[in-house]
Amino acid sequence: MALFSLLMAILVERLRLLPDLWQFDSLMQRYHKRLWDSESLGSTSGALLAMALPAMVLALCLYLLDGLFFGLFNLLVWIFISVICFSHQNLRDTFKKYIQAACRGDVQASFRYASELDCCECLDAVDEQDLGAKVGQISAWINYRYYGAVALFLIFLGPVGAVLYCTVRYYSQRELSLSNQLQRCQVAKQALAQQGIVESKLVRSDAVNDKAEDASYIEMPLVQEVQKLLDWIPSRIFSFGFVLSGQFSSGLIIWRKLSLQWHSRAKTLITETALASEASIVSEMMADDSLANSRSTTAPLSVRETLALLELSKRNFILLLTVLSVLTIFGVVN
Repeated sequence: MALFSLLMAILVERLRLLPDLWQFDSLMQRYHKRLWDSESLGSTSGALLAMALPAMVLALCLYLLDGLFFGLFNLLVWIFISVICFSHQNLRDTFKKYIQAACRGDVQASFRYASELDCCECLDAVDEQDLGAKVGQISAWINYRYYGAVALFLIFLGPVGAVLYCTVRYYSQRELSLSNQLQRCQVAKQALAQQGIVESKLVRSDAVNDKAEDASYIEMPLVQEVQKLLDWIPSRIFSFGFVLSGQFSSGLIIWRKLSLQWHSRAKTLITETALASEASIVSEMMADDSLANSRSTTAPLSVRETLALLELSKRNFILLLTVLSVLTIFGVVN
């Protein structure tokens, strides 16, 4: 059931059959606006309930549907939840715009679309080649956060686990993104104030905007701690796939160094392991004449490193599907 649901979700996501209103982040935005306010989410119990409620409702539905019509309803719920959790067309569209901007030599647009891929942290790239490396690492992180981790939770904990992870991820991303926006606004205003070019009207308008952003910004207790706990095992499993899919020796050194540390960030583990494992992908791309002529040689500097890490991420996900298929054949996974 897990393998079939995962394959159906990938098919629907590739064909873009799911409307934007039914994608997970859109559903979570409506769920957040209708059921929760800043006061309830500011408490520990309210934050935990907001993160767990969708998974609890889904678990109740699966319990009530268990055994009906020979498990057909359960299968439909598995497929439906998998499709919703795997559909992120906005990320695909942004990444496509970045590639198009880089290929036509629009450096400013490349930096803008690259910053939109990960709104939780500032993109500190100094040139086009550094931008390509940063976006490649972001693509590896996105591949884990929105696809690999969700697939692992779906395999081991079913749709309930996938919904729980996606819900916690939504609140974690929302908090970090709003915090990063506020921080960038404050830094920009401080820089303008130091240069003495800030007008009174501009200051007042910025103050109003800050108040509006502060009203939407809610620091939820324990959300980052829960996210770190949920990412601890899946990030180590998925990053080891980079080791097996790329340069084994160099990737294993970084993976072993970071994975054995309890406080290692999941993003650091994923990106550093992917970066260390990409050497074999680059050599294979350059050795393949047809691929080198079409992509590596003619591609701009800001795309070459990205394509290598993107290819590594694809191989890693194919490895995950292969392992899942073998486990399904031998009856280890239902």
